[in-house]
Amino acid sequence: MGLEYSHNAWLVLASFAIALMAGFTGLSMARGLSRVPEGQRKLRVAMSAIVLGGGIWSMHFVAMLGLQLPIPFFYDPLITLISALLGILVVGLALIVLHFRRRTPARITAAGVILGVGILGMHYTGMAGMQACRAAYTPGGLVLAGAISLVLSTLAVWIAYWDRTRRNVLMGTVCFAVAVVALHFIAVGTTQFFETDLSGFDLILGNEALAMVVTLAAFGICGAFLLAGATFFPEGEAVAAALPEAPMPERVGADAEPVVVAAKPVEPARGFQPIPYEREGRVLFADPAGVAAIRAEGHYTILYRGEERALCPWSISEAEKRLEGTDFLRVHRSYLINPAHVTGFERRKDTGVVFFDGVASLGKVPVSRSRLTEVREVLGL
Repeated sequence: MGLEYSHNAWLVLASFAIALMAGFTGLSMARGLSRVPEGQRKLRVAMSAIVLGGGIWSMHFVAMLGLQLPIPFFYDPLITLISALLGILVVGLALIVLHFRRRTPARITAAGVILGVGILGMHYTGMAGMQACRAAYTPGGLVLAGAISLVLSTLAVWIAYWDRTRRNVLMGTVCFAVAVVALHFIAVGTTQFFETDLSGFDLILGNEALAMVVTLAAFGICGAFLLAGATFFPEGEAVAAALPEAPMPERVGADAEPVVVAAKPVEPARGFQPIPYEREGRVLFADPAGVAAIRAEGHYTILYRGEERALCPWSISEAEKRLEGTDFLRVHRSYLINPAHVTGFERRKDTGVVFFDGVASLGKVPVSRSRLTEVREVLGL
């Protein structure tokens, strides 16, 4: 018979909170990476991998600190370190698949499977580090834990990456946390623990030392969580983010920083109003008739026409003011469109989508509920 065990309810809740914070921080840090230079993208992928992988590890060992056995047990420091590095490396591989290749359904699924394998590998490697207590698994328990991890991890990646909206990031965060916590407690629930001899082990990691390490890791995750939350909902015009991410317009130099020209709000101009945009360090002007849409992108604005995407120095609010009296129409808090370029419309419950088949750089634009009636009227629907 195995040893009887229970869990500290507060540490169970703490483990879930850590998984939530790590998931939110890592997924929000990885949001919008296709719009940054490759060097910055690599750095942010590495940071996201550390947060997500470290969050999986921290959640596991917070829960293990809450595991109450009738005997004292310890950990092998090397195996414990390997479990943390394994989680970070495998999560990093999943993020590389998502952010350095064209995102397709097959790649999203592959990334989810890789993430699930990383959670499994981290859990069972961490369990292998237990000393003075041996974990024994059943085939059924291993299969169930594996299925839970792979299915929920894949679901989390699909939710967070199929549509890169803030809502999807939040839902993906919850699904990620559920995947990590469910795998851990289902795996532990199907595991039996047996007392073993501690002789022969000169180097062990006690629960007190482990608690200090996990507390530091949790502190770092909490700090990163606060920073990510502070910028997740920026003031002013936010990114619509209702469409898949697209590459940024080309610039001089692969790692050149985005150049934003500040423009002071002015009263709308009368008559013809050219739209400024940036190319190769110069400010040029576009005929509004040739512009299909203008989109708010965080702290800057993107102009779409034909195959081209370019930075526009106007904010979305100023663009709406300056283009007042033209055919441009506000269809979403982050989009102005030129109806002359619209090639299709689709009603989606109480919102909609307009299509721009002739504008390869744009594709489609969301229509908010408050703008739906006006858009339908302008399109003659």
